[in-house]
Amino acid sequence: MKKIQMTTPLVEMDGDEMTRVLWQMIKEELLLPFVDLKTEYYDLGLKNRDQTDDQVTVDAAHATKKYGVAVKCATITPNATRMEEYGLKKMWKSPNGTIRAILDGTVFRTPVLVKGIEPYVRTWKKPITLARHAYGDVYKASEMSIPGPGKAELVYTAEDGSTTSELVHTFDGPGIVQGMHNLDSSIESFAKSCFQYALDAKQDVWFAAKDTISKKYDHHFKDIFQEIYEKEYKKAFEKAGITYFYTLIDDAVARVIKSEGGFIWACKNYDGDVMSDLVATAFGSLAMMTSVLVSPEGYYEYEAAHGTVQRHYYKHLKGEETSTNSIATIFAWSGALRKRGELDGLEKLTHFADLLEKASIQTIENGKMTKDLALITKLKNVTVLNSGAFIKEVRRQLETMLQA
Repeated sequence: MKKIQMTTPLVEMDGDEMTRVLWQMIKEELLLPFVDLKTEYYDLGLKNRDQTDDQVTVDAAHATKKYGVAVKCATITPNATRMEEYGLKKMWKSPNGTIRAILDGTVFRTPVLVKGIEPYVRTWKKPITLARHAYGDVYKASEMSIPGPGKAELVYTAEDGSTTSELVHTFDGPGIVQGMHNLDSSIESFAKSCFQYALDAKQDVWFAAKDTISKKYDHHFKDIFQEIYEKEYKKAFEKAGITYFYTLIDDAVARVIKSEGGFIWACKNYDGDVMSDLVATAFGSLAMMTSVLVSPEGYYEYEAAHGTVQRHYYKHLKGEETSTNSIATIFAWSGALRKRGELDGLEKLTHFADLLEKASIQTIENGKMTKDLALITKLKNVTVLNSGAFIKEVRRQLETMLQA
């Protein structure tokens, strides 16, 4: 068949370990045979980030601003062990955090539901979308080791030179201290993104934080959300028959477990990181969670919600067979291609993205899946496929659909 043409490139951000291996397989089997793929490529593998002093991550984020749509492979955020393993110059910050700081916006994560993979929470009937704030908090924090007795303070110096301080703690021995921040402009973008996404999806919004303990920081989030809702979105929500409410994060967890799903759960940055993994796993598999960063300026960055699958990568390096679930990475590509098609008015590209997702789901529902799903499926007589064989099976299903 004639390849589908693209007019504007995607920003392609390659990554690390097993997901990097899957990335190449997906391109070779599911994209390049069908699409005249145009991308501006950035290698965000840890070695290249180290060699470029992480400038490649910054460049990729600014390229996303230029082209509007990006697709990203999972990447390593190095800790002390990784620093030694890769011989790094320094312990580079999370590339996702760097990209989010430049693009701003909100990360929306939604599980992919397939027949035969039942949620562990028996009441869940519909997907739960996690809306994660994409700026600040611990991801942009400053940290300091305290060597001995003394006091730590937060100090704000105004432009006129005047200062305001707040005692953090008086130490009588060694310890640790961390300073976090956020911006009203980013919190406002977060709130607006959540409310607009809810109107588009016709779903309720729950926002959860811990204002009873964090009486200034978290309470500030709560106040901004409420003010924007009342001023800009309340009437539209009422007309659409949907609701918004705030609740404590611990109360939200209890309510989520008892719910049937079908709503948007808005969380601060770290809460969203943790809760999206919990929700993804409870729906069946972390490898079945889609993720898209939506910027208020109209930039979109698609990625899988999971990590680099380190354990499988080490097996792969030994020449051992792996059965790694590639669904979330496939959906990162399909999401980016669909958005590129929508923005450029390319109906064939948008249709291809839809078929790629349908082919992936149909492959699993036909009983052909990776080991992680085979262990939890209710389907009978399933076939467990290795990493490459699963992607090839998706290709066969895709080709059938394209010829229909």
